[in-house]
Amino acid sequence: MLLHIHPKNPNPRELKQVVECLRDGGVIIYPTDTVYGMGCDIYKQKSIERIAQIKGIRSEKANFSIICQDLSHLSDFCKPLENRVYKVMRKTLPGPFTFILEANSNVPKIFKARKKTIGIRIPNNNIPLAIVSHLGNPIVNTSVHDEDQLIAYTTDPGLIHDKYKNLVDIVIDGGPGGMEPSTVLDCSGTDFEIIRQGAGNTEGIVL
Repeated sequence: MLLHIHPKNPNPRELKQVVECLRDGGVIIYPTDTVYGMGCDIYKQKSIERIAQIKGIRSEKANFSIICQDLSHLSDFCKPLENRVYKVMRKTLPGPFTFILEANSNVPKIFKARKKTIGIRIPNNNIPLAIVSHLGNPIVNTSVHDEDQLIAYTTDPGLIHDKYKNLVDIVIDGGPGGMEPSTVLDCSGTDFEIIRQGAGNTEGIVL
């Protein structure tokens, strides 16, 4: 179904509908501050496997990130951060960045099949942040790609719904999406490494 949610002031009734879907193992598509994302409750392994199947990849090889409500969630899923990493995250989040951090034992095993890290997103968009807040834990995040190699990402939620309406449970229309994904910064090693330069401006960040 296509569900319209106001991007500035999400309606609690609509948020409740989305959260109930996630708790029942549903898969949703939602806006972020960059491109539209696809996700589910991080504790629903079958739902994660379903997303991997939709994207045509094996779940243990997927580089899914998670969306957190704020920096207070980090200690639940990441090992203690170096002060320099925390300062950069505090400076840039909420925003169009994905930070790769060392995962702790609370992260579901499906995220650590190949490595001991986890990607963290805190997008500057009220809809996913409100969903996570009402759900009480993070959601999985992976970008919704367009099959057109020239376009890369579909910005129209109506077109996204047309393509995925039989594959996911809810497509949230929160307005037009972006065409550029988040900037991915790997902070799990000694030095910061830009894995993907995207919408996030790294100028001024000590790498």
